[in-house]
Amino acid sequence: MGYAQLVIGPAGSGKSTYCASLQQHCEAIGRTVHIVNLDPAAENFNYPVSMDIRELITLEDVMETMGLGPNGALIYCMEHLEDNLDDWLEEELENYLDDDYLVFDCPGQMELFSHVPVLRNFVDHLKRKNFNICAVYLLDSQFMTDVTKYISGCMASLSAMIQLEIPHVNILSKMDLVKNKKGLEDYLNPDPKILLSELNQNMAPKFAKLNKTLAELVDDYSMVNFLPLDLRKESSIQYVLSYIDNSIQFGEDADVKIRDFDPDDIDMDAPDIDD
Repeated sequence: MGYAQLVIGPAGSGKSTYCASLQQHCEAIGRTVHIVNLDPAAENFNYPVSMDIRELITLEDVMETMGLGPNGALIYCMEHLEDNLDDWLEEELENYLDDDYLVFDCPGQMELFSHVPVLRNFVDHLKRKNFNICAVYLLDSQFMTDVTKYISGCMASLSAMIQLEIPHVNILSKMDLVKNKKGLEDYLNPDPKILLSELNQNMAPKFAKLNKTLAELVDDYSMVNFLPLDLRKESSIQYVLSYIDNSIQFGEDADVKIRDFDPDDIDMDAPDIDD
């Protein structure tokens, strides 16, 4: 049985940085993970690329040949990947053992994991190949500074959960950039009543009914919560990795255990990186 993470989230949320840090952490503890690039527009990497969609198709070639813009060309590339799952992906997977651990670094266009079926079909293909796979959704912690941005991130996360139908872990990335961590728990486990109150304070009265509906949606599903990730701390990435491993039953024979989140793992007095 293989194991995999599907790393998704909005553009700029830190997906590639997370993949690089995960690879470095696993290397340091003597564990092997293979990072797969699924972004046909990617150019530079801070991690060793084990598989690369650009060997199949690139965004630049599609834009030049088809005369498409970046978004249209990206959709074309991903649909081309979908059409070649039985050929290119099968050939690539033959290079790995049944118990290997793959991490797929995905593009940041939200439609790929919200309503376009490409990633859903990709996930289903991996399932048929006996992979246990978890979606890892990254949201920039700076979204906490604006409740409207934060609720949009929650909605995108919820949409991805429903679309992909696999174990799902939400992460607030770039916690090292958050100066004031007071009230952090309200964002890790959002309270619909608090969200509704803040939305009504920041938006015109005509949106009150919409805000109430959004808050009720979060409450009805009760699935949107986040893990904080501060890549300066080994304990933070170890906690996140243990949580993900548990969700896909990796190392179950080794009796993997997850301790409760310790707020002390997030340095409340950490200086800004510009200091």
